[in-house]
Amino acid sequence: MALSILFLFLFNFILPSFSHPFDPLSPLEIQIVTSTIKSNFNLTSRLTFHYVGIHEPNKHDVLLWLANPRSPPLPREAFVVARANKQTHEFLVSIADGRGTIVSQSVYRGSGFPTLTFEEQTEAIDLALKYPSVVSSMEKRGLNVSNVVGSVFTIGWFGQAHNETQRVVKVLFFYKESTVNVWVRPVEGVETVVDLDQMVVTEFQDVQRCVLPKSEGTDYRASGMRPPFVAETKPINVVQPLGPSFLVKGHTVSWANWDFHLSFDMRVGIVISTASIYDVDQRKKRQVLYQGSLSELFVPYQDPTEEWYYRTFMDAGEFGMGSAAVELEPHHDCPSNAVFFDAFHGGQDGNPVKLTNAYCMFEKYAGNIAWRHTESAIPGELIREVGRDVSLVIRTITVIGNYDYILDWEFKKCGSIKFTVSLTGIMEGKTTPHKHTSEIKEEIYGLLVAQNTIGINHDHFLTYYLDLDIDGQENSFVKGKLTSFKTDGSTPRKSYWSVVREEAKKELDARNLPNEPVELYIVNPNKETTIGNQVGYRLIPGPMPRPLLLEDDYPQRRGALCDHNVWITPYNRSEKWAGGMYVDRGHGDETLNIITQRNRDIWNKDIVLWHTIGFHHHPSQDEFPIMPTLSGGFELRPTNFFERNPILKMKAP
Repeated sequence: MALSILFLFLFNFILPSFSHPFDPLSPLEIQIVTSTIKSNFNLTSRLTFHYVGIHEPNKHDVLLWLANPRSPPLPREAFVVARANKQTHEFLVSIADGRGTIVSQSVYRGSGFPTLTFEEQTEAIDLALKYPSVVSSMEKRGLNVSNVVGSVFTIGWFGQAHNETQRVVKVLFFYKESTVNVWVRPVEGVETVVDLDQMVVTEFQDVQRCVLPKSEGTDYRASGMRPPFVAETKPINVVQPLGPSFLVKGHTVSWANWDFHLSFDMRVGIVISTASIYDVDQRKKRQVLYQGSLSELFVPYQDPTEEWYYRTFMDAGEFGMGSAAVELEPHHDCPSNAVFFDAFHGGQDGNPVKLTNAYCMFEKYAGNIAWRHTESAIPGELIREVGRDVSLVIRTITVIGNYDYILDWEFKKCGSIKFTVSLTGIMEGKTTPHKHTSEIKEEIYGLLVAQNTIGINHDHFLTYYLDLDIDGQENSFVKGKLTSFKTDGSTPRKSYWSVVREEAKKELDARNLPNEPVELYIVNPNKETTIGNQVGYRLIPGPMPRPLLLEDDYPQRRGALCDHNVWITPYNRSEKWAGGMYVDRGHGDETLNIITQRNRDIWNKDIVLWHTIGFHHHPSQDEFPIMPTLSGGFELRPTNFFERNPILKMKAP
C-alpha cells in the first residue's frame, strides 16, 4: 500500500525534469567543474573551493528562452571562487557534453576574502583545541579538555594594515560539561588566531581568568525538562487527502495562479526566479519577479571591549546561508503536509556535498481570511461572503553559530509575495562576576540574563535582492509621500492627508529612510489599467530600526547596507551582494552605499529593488536559555496590477 501511495505521489507531483537556465549545478556538474579546475591549475599549495554555483546567462537570452522553452537549452556555465597559493582565484567554467572548459580565470586583488568553508572551520577548531598552550590553560582552570569545544569567529576590519594579506580567524572556546548549551558557558580570556591558508596557530592569548557560569538551568532539550510543565494543547493535524496542489517539474513550480523557478545557492540559500502570475481577466501569465533572494545578513555586536569589539558578522558572505542550512525535521520544522527537497553544493575539496531536506514546500491554511464582507444595509437581506486564504510557503533554516534563522517565502493567490525571517536559537553569553543587577556598577553592554551571564546587545540587518520585472523589464520607482494639507475652510474639517507622487530618476533619489510616511511602488510606466493607472507592485516594508553606529565606524562602513531600508539600482548581472562579494575582512568598498554613488539612471529601466529589514536586540531573561522565536518580514503586493480583485473567481476548496 505504501509503495502504491509513493508511486501515485511521484506520478502526480514530480513530473519529468527539463533544463532551465537557472537550474542549480547537479552533483555531476559540480564534479566536472572542480575536476576541470584541478586538472588545469598548477599548484604549489593546496587548492580549496569556496563557492561553486551557476553563472547565470545573459538576461536577454533567458527571456528569449522563456518565451520558447522548447528551444535548445542555453549554455551552462559555473562561477567558482577558490583559494590557492594564498590568493583568491575566480574561474568561469563552461559545461558541455559532460566536459568542462575554463573560459576565464583571474586572481582577485581587492580587499576581503571568500566565504569560509565548513571543513576549514572544523580543521581550525581541531588545531586550536590541540594547541599545547590552550590545553595548558584549560588544565590550569581545572577544566576537562575533552569537554572544551571551539568555534570560529571572523575578525572584521578596523582600518589596520597589519596582516592584510593573511586570511585569519579567531577560535574561541566553550565548556559543555553537564550541558549542551555551550554558548552561555564561554571560557573567556583564552583565544587563538589561526591562519586558514597555512592552517597554523599564529597567536595565542591567556589574558584573564573569568567566572564560568553554572550549567544548571541551561539545558533546552525536551528530554531534560522536569515538571511542572506548561499546559498542553491537543494535537492539530494538517491533512490534504488529495495531496498537494503544486506541481514540480525539475526546479519549476506551478501552484494556483503562480509559476516560478526554485533553486538553492550555497551563499544565500533559496533563490526564486522567473515568477509570473496568471491573470484570469487578461487570460495570460504576467511577469512579476525575475529573480529574488537574500543578499546579506549583518550582525554587529555592541560590546566595544577588547574581547568583543570585532564581533561584527556578515553571515551570508562569511559563513554561507545556503551551505549552513540544516536538515529540516518533518512535522516539526515543517508541517505534516510539507514536501522536502535536497540540495547540493561544492565542498572544500571540490566534491559535491548533499544537504538532505534542505528546504520544504507546503500549502498553509490556519483559518486565514483572504477577503470577506457581511452586508446588512439592504433591508430584508443578510449577505455574507468569505474567501479562504490558502498560500504556498517555501522554507529553509540556516544555523550560524548560536543563531537559527527560519526563512520563508510565501506566495498568495491575490498576487502578493511575503518574506518572513524568524530568529531563534541561543544568545551569545558573556561572563561576569555579578549574580544580581544590584552589584553592577560598570557599563555591561547588555543585560544580566542569568547569574554570571550577560546577553550582549546586537543587531540583525537582512538585505534582500529583488529584481522585479512588473509586466516587463522597463520599470520605475515611485514614492507616494503621505502629506498633510489644510482645508480651504468650506467645511468644519481643518486638515486631511493626500499622496504626493515623487518619481525617482536616479539611484540617490530612490534611497529611503525607514519610518517615513510613504508608499513605495515599483511601476511599469509603459502599462496602464483600462482606467489609466500605472500597473505596479507596492513594497510594504518590514521592521527597520535606525542603525545606531557612527557612519565612519568600521563595522558600519562594511555594513552600510543598513544605511537605508530601500535602494534601487539598474540591473547588472554582477551586482548581487549588498555588502560586496568578499566581505570577510573586506573594507566595505563594494557595498550598496558605494555602488549607488554612481547615481545611474533608474527611470523606465530594468531596475533592482534592495530591501533591508532589521532588529535591534536588547536581550532579556525570557530569552534564556533559548530564545522564543521573533519574526518580522515584508510584502510585495499588487497595486493597480489587476483590473479588480484577482481572487474573486477562485473556487472554494
